[in-house]
Amino acid sequence: MASLALDTIRRVPKVVLHDHLDGGVRVETLAELAREAGDTDLPADDPERLAAWLAGATSAASHDHGGHDPVIELLQSEQVLTRVAAEAVDDLAADGVVYAEVKIAPERHTAAGLTPAQVVAAVLAGVRVGAARARLFGHRIEVRLLLTAMRQAAHSMEIADLAVRFRHQGVVGFDIAGPEHGYPPTRHISACEYVKRENFHLTLHAGEGFGLSSIWEAIQWCGADRLGQSVRIVDDIAVAEDGTAKLGDLAAYIRDRRVPLELCPISNLRTGVVRSLEEHPVEVLRRLRFRVTVNTDARLLNQTSMTREFAALADTFGYTLTDLRWFTVNAMKSAFIGHDDRLELINSVIKPGYAAESVDRVRAAFFRGEDPW
Repeated sequence: MASLALDTIRRVPKVVLHDHLDGGVRVETLAELAREAGDTDLPADDPERLAAWLAGATSAASHDHGGHDPVIELLQSEQVLTRVAAEAVDDLAADGVVYAEVKIAPERHTAAGLTPAQVVAAVLAGVRVGAARARLFGHRIEVRLLLTAMRQAAHSMEIADLAVRFRHQGVVGFDIAGPEHGYPPTRHISACEYVKRENFHLTLHAGEGFGLSSIWEAIQWCGADRLGQSVRIVDDIAVAEDGTAKLGDLAAYIRDRRVPLELCPISNLRTGVVRSLEEHPVEVLRRLRFRVTVNTDARLLNQTSMTREFAALADTFGYTLTDLRWFTVNAMKSAFIGHDDRLELINSVIKPGYAAESVDRVRAAFFRGEDPW
């Protein structure tokens, strides 16, 4: 089959579970905010130069989330947070995303006096605005928030409580991010246990900047429902030259329990976790039928989108629309909304969207006199 066109990938329904709000702010908005702030090191006079500067400044550090600092410094008011949240929903909708869980670390937006609760309320207001605007243009998109605590700080219990308090207002789970080395997830086990006692959802960044022990603690001690990044799970898989694979105990447990993996291939490439997309374990994990999902991580900082993620994987591994649908359904099955809502999006939006695109693709190839297969 011919390679997938970018427009085809953009049109099909997509789901993203790992997308940081501060990592996806529009570069034009950042440039405007930087000019208004005045006292900033950002090259705010040229959006293109600013985008290149951010990509270069964060490429080595973003898996520790230190590279987000220049952006976060500009996101310290309710008005700005509402604006960037609404714009994020606009951009996700334009990219064909129909469901998104966006991560926000409230503790990082309080430098100008906002409380963490005010931060969450401001972002949720923006999400509602963006979703309403998308509906005006005929695009359905559902967006929820994940509240992130930083593992190098000591606010996880406060953020976990905040997530539970906002659970019926658009927050669907609790997350822990930040540098893995020296900051194991068990430092925040009280917050994780509280979230589980409240029958709420938990996803932890684990297995990106550190190895299998981080993943093991996230699953077996903290009780994570999903694993953020987790690319290093491949260290527990031995692949022979003939393609057969032997799974270690941890990898087998994660696959057997269907623990979703929030993989972010282009982010992993930019931060040096993998040397090339060809070496990314997404294909090994897909072939072994782990619960693999594909995500953006930080759209601006990694110069990516869900369309670009899928296009890069399709070009690298020869994925078809059937493969992209598999990733998308995996993600929707793994979302932190209710079972009925997940099924409704899969059966009413995602599967029909891919089916229609497949029919159009075959019809167009037929009339061009090409082999559609």
